[in-house]
Amino acid sequence: MLSLESRTNRAQPEIGQSNRILVVEDEDLIRDMVSLALEDEGYQVKTATDGQMALTFLHDPQLQPGEFPFDLILLDLMLPQVNGLDLCRLLRQQGNPVPILILSAKGSETDRVLGLEVGADDYLTKPFSMRELIARCRALLRRHRFGFAAQPTVLQFGELLLYPQQCRVLVRGEEVSLAPKEFRLLELFMKSPRRVWSREQLLDRVWGFDFVGDSKTVDVHIRWLREKLEEDPSNPKYIITVRGFGYRLG
Repeated sequence: MLSLESRTNRAQPEIGQSNRILVVEDEDLIRDMVSLALEDEGYQVKTATDGQMALTFLHDPQLQPGEFPFDLILLDLMLPQVNGLDLCRLLRQQGNPVPILILSAKGSETDRVLGLEVGADDYLTKPFSMRELIARCRALLRRHRFGFAAQPTVLQFGELLLYPQQCRVLVRGEEVSLAPKEFRLLELFMKSPRRVWSREQLLDRVWGFDFVGDSKTVDVHIRWLREKLEEDPSNPKYIITVRGFGYRLG
């Protein structure tokens, strides 16, 4: 059930934490309880009651390229105007790397897989514990902050150029469009060229430890990547299959 655990002895925000969270939820009670709990933890919270309002908040014309108005998005799926899945998919297509935590009453395996596949970083099923919600928010913010700060300006391997902060990839001088998971796979490969990654390791690093699918998901995304990166996908020179082990770059 949704519950606000005791506010006494609450954890203080971590030093350097940006603290900006957008809560997109059309149910008044849930939105108000979540907002109150987050504010009580020291976060700056803005709320949206539908997908169109969220898009308005997310597209701030005053921000510079590579800057984003929020550091975390809590997103319901069944929203008026623009539903949560479409909103999540659109943000990832636009190169927005801000972590997204889906909050949904739709808790089947298919629903969770779909949410993660379109670009969400985590999925929490309603009803949920507010304590668990806060813990997941902290984890996502910490992971994003440290990972984003450590990113180099550009990664290069052969004729591949990857710009982590801009979510852009150039192949032989031409920009290619990658889905979020494809981009994360390629980034992982380019950070450790010639390292062999097993399918299980790739699932853990890109999809997360709680991913509920199987390793065939990796094979499908590798095939899609090759079609976009390789001159001859059937004879790849970048993403190489190491039989019995997994994949490597180069």
